[in-house]
Amino acid sequence: MQAVVKWVDGAQFLGESGSGHAVLMDGPPDHGGRNTGVRPMEMLLLGLGGCSSFDVMSILTKARQQVTDCRCELEAERADGVPSPFTKIHMKFIVTGTALKEAQVKRAVELSATKYCSASIMLEAGGVEITHSYEIHSAD
Repeated sequence: MQAVVKWVDGAQFLGESGSGHAVLMDGPPDHGGRNTGVRPMEMLLLGLGGCSSFDVMSILTKARQQVTDCRCELEAERADGVPSPFTKIHMKFIVTGTALKEAQVKRAVELSATKYCSASIMLEAGGVEITHSYEIHSAD
């Protein structure tokens, strides 16, 4: 896997992935930015949510669950001072569908957390406390 991050101006950077996609990152005005893109630490949090959501949806699809929507709401705490790494992250999955089985949703969230999500496993190994919860909503 490869990526390139190129400085644009001020605190603005363009990240280009090896798969050919680009994303703009920027800082707030008080740090020399213009607030035109996500912050780098927000990008890390989004990546975690995307990685785990990919797993959850893949597992639920293979289990033939009729999912119509899946959201992952993330709340993170960071250490005071500089650097300020994440210390705690809570991931709440809100899964909507028809005749969803709670055991399957629970299993999908647990498997992502403990076996499949590389981002989650890496952050936990680095000392971040990651917790998970889920809600099931009926699409009926």
